Amino acid sequence: MSTLGTLSVVFDLDGTLVDSEPNYYEAGRRTLAAYGVPDFSWEEHERYVGISTRETIADWRKRYGLSAPVEELLEVKNRHYLKLAGASTPVYPQMRAFVELLAAEGVPMAVASGSSPEAIGSILAGTGLDRYLRTVVPADEVARGKPAPDIFLEAARRLGADPADCVVVEDAAPGASAAHAAGMRCIAIPYVAGQADAPEFATAGLLLRGGQTEFTARAAYTWLADSVRRS
Repeated sequence: MSTLGTLSVVFDLDGTLVDSEPNYYEAGRRTLAAYGVPDFSWEEHERYVGISTRETIADWRKRYGLSAPVEELLEVKNRHYLKLAGASTPVYPQMRAFVELLAAEGVPMAVASGSSPEAIGSILAGTGLDRYLRTVVPADEVARGKPAPDIFLEAARRLGADPADCVVVEDAAPGASAAHAAGMRCIAIPYVAGQADAPEFATAGLLLRGGQTEFTARAAYTWLADSVRRS
């Protein structure tokens, strides 16, 4: 058993473990341009941070009046994304250190992400994180995406963990809300600095308003150890 007792940790992927949002933005920009929507901006992309790809595309269809089916748009965006991701997707160094520290302590871990199974697999394999993160729950394997708790509850089920013993690591407000709804503690590391004051983040047990610049593996581990002692 882990030195942290029955604790399990569930990671979001994009913007939390890896800085993949620039690739998602570019994949979205190329997809929308191909369907007659020019000049999709980074600011417009930010509204979808933390939302599953399928839900993002469903909103695009309404917002931009697209007639193409969701499945077609998903396939096109995923193709663009996988090409970009294969070229470069950096892991946040302190996040890699945190995963390795937890693995060394025997802490069960999972990834729960709004990305497609192909995208998650490609990123984990390409970064070497698949060595540690073998339990994966994509959004399309649960009924509802974040901010519903389904994806985190499924991750706990696959880990054989009580949700009350799980800590979620998240960068987006919908994910923090989903963790709270699942009855899990949350380490929140906002990807979009301007969203740090979102009410969803107020439910986090540990909120790092400065995002990844404030995150360190050792400090996060110390917080986990303290939370176990207090429980």
